[in-house]
Amino acid sequence: MSAESTGLRARIHRVRLAFRHWRWQRPFWAGLWTLLGGLPIVYFPYANLTLGQLTIRMATTAGSGSLIIGVLLFVLGLTMWFQSQVRIFAGVASILLALVSLVISNFGGFLLGFLFALFGGALAVAWSPGSPATDAPGGTAELPGDLPESGDLPVRHEVPAGPVVPVQGGDAYPAPVLAGALPEEETTEKNGRHRAG
Repeated sequence: MSAESTGLRARIHRVRLAFRHWRWQRPFWAGLWTLLGGLPIVYFPYANLTLGQLTIRMATTAGSGSLIIGVLLFVLGLTMWFQSQVRIFAGVASILLALVSLVISNFGGFLLGFLFALFGGALAVAWSPGSPATDAPGGTAELPGDLPESGDLPVRHEVPAGPVVPVQGGDAYPAPVLAGALPEEETTEKNGRHRAG
């Protein structure tokens, strides 16, 4: 065993794989876009733009409303990450807050925060947890409890269905993918004709 396999590179590799495993189990990108949508909504009403001796303040009378909307979007983004069971509620709430921010907070943070929060909410509503792949079609598999010792994620094995081969009688059979052919009963039709090989 080399010193490189137990050093910094191996630890970074394990952390990256663990993060990827964590990210796949939740609507990660929906939460990230929602978090990013809250930032311009909160920032612009309290920011001062200085051009030479001229100071432009973009504060509105509803500055506290902008703060509340931005903080709620931030909380909803974290909820999508850590409580993915309520992702649909969080997504719908993000979309509604994005729409309200158009009126209350400088056109939703100059449309930047509005678009980010709207996109994040839509992603959260559309996301659904995937089912693990199995070797047998139509079967279910259990998720592993922890990462293997080698640090690699489980490999997904799928058996392709193969092309569909038409038969002269009009029926279609999937072409065999693995070595061997279909049983004799399936290759012969009722009228005695064989399917094209």
